[in-house]
Amino acid sequence: MTTALWLMGVQGLLGVWDTVYYHEWRARLPARASVMGQELRLHAVRSLIYGVVFCTLPWFAWTGPFAVVLMALLVGEAVITFADFLVEDRVRTVLGGVFPGERITHGIIGVVYGAFLAFLVPVLAGWLAGGGPAPSDVAIPDLARAALTVLGMGAALSGIRDALAASGLRHAAWPWRVA
Repeated sequence: MTTALWLMGVQGLLGVWDTVYYHEWRARLPARASVMGQELRLHAVRSLIYGVVFCTLPWFAWTGPFAVVLMALLVGEAVITFADFLVEDRVRTVLGGVFPGERITHGIIGVVYGAFLAFLVPVLAGWLAGGGPAPSDVAIPDLARAALTVLGMGAALSGIRDALAASGLRHAAWPWRVA
């Protein structure tokens, strides 16, 4: 589980890069909600899933029926990501397509996510026999737990922003001008 959490941290940092540099700075997605709304909605749901996972997994073992909930969240995240690949190709034509570096970043995030799952799935299999959430006994520094939680809170806030922008709330595009 320790390795899974470290990989989750790497994935979170790559996600910050992807969101801040590509989604915000280069593409300014929240300001293009009239065209990018479907992409923003997918990002919103995925970011909220990441918020839940990043804020809880370092602190709690999702045992018993909660392991099934975690599995459903992770499968849902993967389905959303695959749908996002298709939507991005369609809606980003106004920008000349998905930026090449962004496509590479997405590929690296996918590889890290696969490695994360490879270490997490055996743990989840063991958690299925448990009775409910329990404090985590994973040996990682408290600073790492806190950093993962901060990444989760950032993901959740990003998801809320994307949802508000997708809904057409004008000020959700700040600091970008609505296109």
